[in-house]
Amino acid sequence: MKKIYKLEDLDCANCAAKMEAAISKIDGVESAAVSFMTQKLTIEADESRLDEIMKKAAKICKKIEPDCKIIVK
Repeated sequence: MKKIYKLEDLDCANCAAKMEAAISKIDGVESAAVSFMTQKLTIEADESRLDEIMKKAAKICKKIEPDCKIIVK
């Protein structure tokens, strides 16, 4: 399943690249793309594990850029 999430307070393109690489390595993630320009995370992952995957992705974002938040609607 492919989902797009808005990112808040992503301040650096290098951080976006680090987040993308780390999120792509989460078990169950088929692909991940973090766009600094549009402030969006596009993730393709196992739908049955999406909540677990997004919690891990949020931790990764906080670790790389403490002010960054993933807006989950």
